[in-house]
Amino acid sequence: MGKEAEKHDIYLTLHAPYFINLSSPEEEKVRKSIERIVRSAQAASWMGARKVVFHPGYYGKLTKEEALKKCIKALEEAVESVKSLGIRDVLLAPETTGKVKQVGSLDEILSMCESVDQTVPTIDWAHLHAREMGAIKGKDDYLRILDEIERRLGSEAVRTLHTHFTLVEFGKGGEKKHHTLDEKGYGPPYEPLAEIIAEQGYSFTIVSESPVLDIDAIKMKKIFESKLRAKKTSS
Repeated sequence: MGKEAEKHDIYLTLHAPYFINLSSPEEEKVRKSIERIVRSAQAASWMGARKVVFHPGYYGKLTKEEALKKCIKALEEAVESVKSLGIRDVLLAPETTGKVKQVGSLDEILSMCESVDQTVPTIDWAHLHAREMGAIKGKDDYLRILDEIERRLGSEAVRTLHTHFTLVEFGKGGEKKHHTLDEKGYGPPYEPLAEIIAEQGYSFTIVSESPVLDIDAIKMKKIFESKLRAKKTSS
């Protein structure tokens, strides 16, 4: 897979198993979660993938502060294990999550990346939109998030941001269902994000999480290219 990706100039990332809960009250589950992340990093290294994305955990009966603290401690252990295997070219990338019971607000993900070496954030725009009850309505909302990332992690972290995108339906518990770009009435809007990337010259990775992954990936690419052409024309 790695050889084929290199031949066709494809940038690979890997999503770790969903059976990960670094904030579990059961230490055996935390240990197994760390193992899954480490094994994912090893597989990523073999295939030339650059990042391992994962959902950190759940609050359960813990306070948000306690859950975050447990996640950071377990993530530190995971990184040390990855380093002990000689893997330095794979970054662990905790993801913003879509349900309010999950660890994974923007602040929590940035705190993990501030605290632990060899980590970068995965910004899932639909998840942020859903867990914040429809907070991303336009360009200013995207810029607010990007400014916060830059303030805390630096300009390079923003320039090369790893992201996921789809339209999403949500309720009081957060994310409920992904929707295609053609389905009206759902957010967050994609065009303002594409415009920002074109204007700022960012090198984002955008992974489609639409119900029609490939179709909407192509649509997103075409929208971005149109914004890029518009920028070049205006300049």
